[in-house]
Amino acid sequence: MSKKRGLSLEEKRDKVLEVFLESADVFLLKDVEKIASRRGVVLQSVKEVLQSLVDDDLVHCEKIGISNFFWSFPAEASTKISSDIQRTKEQLAAAQARRAEVAAAVEAAKEGKEDSDDRAALAAEAQRLQALLAEQDAELRQYQDSDPEAVAAMRTSTKVAQEAANRSLDNVYALLSWCRKRFEGREADIAAFFADQGFNENLEYFT
Repeated sequence: MSKKRGLSLEEKRDKVLEVFLESADVFLLKDVEKIASRRGVVLQSVKEVLQSLVDDDLVHCEKIGISNFFWSFPAEASTKISSDIQRTKEQLAAAQARRAEVAAAVEAAKEGKEDSDDRAALAAEAQRLQALLAEQDAELRQYQDSDPEAVAAMRTSTKVAQEAANRSLDNVYALLSWCRKRFEGREADIAAFFADQGFNENLEYFT
């Protein structure tokens, strides 16, 4: 009987990120470890996987008092993925343009000329760019499930977008209320922290 294959790093990242996106809540590390381990992520690896998501700006981390709090809201993840896709497409377009230029130069160099150092250099450059293009193609394929058109299709309804924004605002207010209860007597520090994040208590819900 074959041994069950463990999760890859990307699979672990997806499962840990799902913890946040499915609940739109704020968690301590121990809470993330508990939930993620139920989904097949080895408990000892959750902290490292979570840190990789923080490093990639897919999850936020802030220290309040002696504890680190983690959160990620769906709209932020979509924006980050869309930005990565756009950057990859731009890199791919630049590589393709450069490849065409070099290919044209190689063809021009072939006409009536014997092999030369210049021609060899151009051929090497063309080969390098072909490898770069293949790498860009592979990277772009990683984002096919999060293509901007697919992301846009998920948010075609104005009502859905409004509800998502209102839920995010609910989460922020819930976090603010929780912090005030948890750190009673440090209201000024809490207010300063939220102000630094750009939060204004006069924000209104979308209607």
